[in-house]
Amino acid sequence: MKEMQGKVLAVNISQAKGEKKHNIGCGLLVANHGLKDDAHVGSWIRQVSLLAKESIEKIREKGLDVQYGDFAENLTIEGIDLPALPIGTRLKVGSRVLLEVTQIGKVCHERCNIFYTVGDCVMPREGIFAKVLVGGEIQVGDRIAFTK
Repeated sequence: MKEMQGKVLAVNISQAKGEKKHNIGCGLLVANHGLKDDAHVGSWIRQVSLLAKESIEKIREKGLDVQYGDFAENLTIEGIDLPALPIGTRLKVGSRVLLEVTQIGKVCHERCNIFYTVGDCVMPREGIFAKVLVGGEIQVGDRIAFTK
């Protein structure tokens, strides 16, 4: 078993669904609910969304100046190939928080501004979703680890 690690680059929230999120630096993940004060919280399988910096770079290479949170992801991370993770993978964030991967990608019912600007959006293919098994504080710089 190989242990892989990544790092949290941004903790993002928004007040309403369908809008970009902004980095708050630190936040509280609530068990079976999601990121406190985010529009997407709830007792469902997509409580927390994650997207890798490496995915965001693909859109930047197409000439669009996108920032962390622009894809409406809660956690922007680096160092883990998120879309390659199997459903059920458990991710430990920081010293306490435990997430379980519930979905890879999503169907976009309406195209976003990023898609219309560059003809592509990575979130439907490379973003992942998780439920919060053990809650706690998270912050930029926290390590994310899983055992493969």
